[in-house]
Amino acid sequence: MDLVDIKDQLDKLQSRLEDFRGSLDLDEDRKKIAELEEQMTDPSFWDDPEAAQKVINEANSIKDLVHKFEKNEEDLENLEVSYELVKEEGDEELFEDLQQEIKRVTDQFNTFELEILLSEPYDKNNAILEIHPGAGGTESQDWASMLLRMYKRYAESKGFKVETLDYLPGDEAGVKSVTLLIKGHNAFGYLKAEKGVHRLVRISPFDSSGRRHTSFASCDVMPEFNDDVEIEVRSEDLKIDTYRSSGAGGQHVNTTDSAVRITHLPTNTVVTCQSERSQIKNREQAMKMLKSKLYQIEIEKQQQEMDEIRGEQKEIGWGSQIRSYVFHPYNMVKDHRTNVENGNTQAVMDGQLSPFIDAYLRSKVKG
Repeated sequence: MDLVDIKDQLDKLQSRLEDFRGSLDLDEDRKKIAELEEQMTDPSFWDDPEAAQKVINEANSIKDLVHKFEKNEEDLENLEVSYELVKEEGDEELFEDLQQEIKRVTDQFNTFELEILLSEPYDKNNAILEIHPGAGGTESQDWASMLLRMYKRYAESKGFKVETLDYLPGDEAGVKSVTLLIKGHNAFGYLKAEKGVHRLVRISPFDSSGRRHTSFASCDVMPEFNDDVEIEVRSEDLKIDTYRSSGAGGQHVNTTDSAVRITHLPTNTVVTCQSERSQIKNREQAMKMLKSKLYQIEIEKQQQEMDEIRGEQKEIGWGSQIRSYVFHPYNMVKDHRTNVENGNTQAVMDGQLSPFIDAYLRSKVKG
C-alpha cells in the first residue's frame, strides 16, 4: 500500500461519513435529547418508574447514536492530519501506524453503518432467543447446549445482558430446550439473523465407536414487547398452569409453584417462564413472551402469503439449515445464506458471530 492507496481509502471514508450525515437528522436528534433531558428534571419524573426508565433509555439511545457519529467524524479528521504528516515526513513507522488506524476506523464505520441499517420495527428491542434440539437425543441436546454457550458469549461480547427465562436439561447431557432474554440496544436487530436450523458434523463424544454424527438444532428469535405494544390477547383464549421450577435457579427452586406455563388455545402456542421467585413476575414475563410469539406467527403468515403471491416455494424442515458447523473431517463454519466461511471453528463457538450476522444483515438491506 502506498500514499495514493491511503488517500483513496480516506476519500471513501469521507464519502461514507457524508452518507451517514445524510441518513441521520442530527439537529433533530440533539433537539430531542434536550427535550427528554428537560422531562427528567421534572419533580414528578420518577412517579412512574417504568415510564421514567423508557424516557432515559430513549435519551441514551439517541445520545449513543450522535456520540458515535461525532467519534467517527473526529477519528477521520485525525486520520487526515496523520496522512498530511506522513506525506511531509515520509516516516515509515508513522506510515504503518496510519495503516493500522485506517483499518480500525474502517471497522468502526462498518459497525456504525449496521446500527443505522437496523431500522426495522422492533430492531432496537430486547431479544427472546429459544434453542430446541432436533431428533437424535443426547447428540442434538449436547449440540443445543453448545449453541447456548455460543450465544451467551456473543451477547456478552456485544455488552448485552443475558437472562435464562426457561431451561429444561437433557436426559444425559445438554438441554431439551432453553429460552433466553437478551437485553440491550439492537439485541433483536442483530440476533434475528440467527433464526433457523443449525447443523453440526463431528466425531461424537458419546459414540464409543468414534463415528461421525450429524446433529441439528433450531434457533428461534423474537423481539420482546413492552406493554405499550398493542397485540390483542383475550383472557378466554388462555390456559394458565403453575408448577415447580425444574432448572438450576438457586435455593428457591422446587419449593413453590412459581413457574408459569401459558397456552394460547387458538394457535396452540405455549410459553413457559421460571426465572423469578415470584409467580406474578413469571406470569408477566410469560405474557411478554406470548405476545412476541403471536407477533412472530403473524409476520410468518404475512410472509407466506407474499411468497404465494410471488410463487416462491420454501422448503421447511431440517434440510433447510442456515449454517453448518463442521468439526470433522475438516474445520469450517459456513453460512448457507451468504456463503461467509470461517475455518476457526473454536472462535465461532466462543461467540465470534459478527462476520456471519453482519453479512446477513447487509444482504437483507441490499435485497
